[in-house]
Amino acid sequence: MAAYSIFFRKSVRRDLARIPKRDVQRIMDRIAALADDPRPRGCEKLSGRDQYRLRQGRYRIVYSIQDEQLVVCVVKVAQRGNVYR
Repeated sequence: MAAYSIFFRKSVRRDLARIPKRDVQRIMDRIAALADDPRPRGCEKLSGRDQYRLRQGRYRIVYSIQDEQLVVCVVKVAQRGNVYR
């Protein structure tokens, strides 16, 4: 299976700036793993959207997958409860 490229929306930089550095490293490791497996165990497809949610501790990573281009686009990173705002 080919590796996916990972892209970030510009707003994700602001999302990560609000998170403690020790948690950011774990989140980035989890995002990097999406290149090999964009639908890992524990991810959930969001109902009514073409996006997925992945948990990393108390944070949620929302992303979309474009299988034709082998691209994963990270849309949002936020604490549980603030993801869909």
